[in-house]
Amino acid sequence: MLMVKQIHKRTPQEKERILLDIQHLGVTAGCRKHGISRVLYYDWLNRYQASGLEGLEDRRGKSADARIKRLEKENRLLKELLAEKELESKLKDELLKKKFGQQTRNGR
Repeated sequence: MLMVKQIHKRTPQEKERILLDIQHLGVTAGCRKHGISRVLYYDWLNRYQASGLEGLEDRRGKSADARIKRLEKENRLLKELLAEKELESKLKDELLKKKFGQQTRNGR
C-alpha cells in the first residue's frame, strides 16, 4: 500500500506550542510525537528566535509570488532595452541611407 504524506498547514500559534512541547520532551521524542523532522524543528526554532511568532507564518507560495514579480520586472526591463536597441538600429540605418545617398549624388 502506497502511503501519501499529507501536508499539514499549521498556524504560527500551533508551531509555537509544538516548539515549546519539544523543548520539554527533547528533540527526538518531541519531533516523533508531533510527526515533524528534526530539520523542520530547527528551521522553525531559528525563525522563531529571529522573528518571533511572525517568523512562523506559512511561507509557501510567497516566494513564488515574489519570483513572479521579479521575473515580470526583468521582462519589462528587457523589453525596454530591446525597444531602445531597435530604435538605435533604425536611426543608424536612416543615417547610413542619407550618407550613402548623398555620396552617390555627389559623384563619390
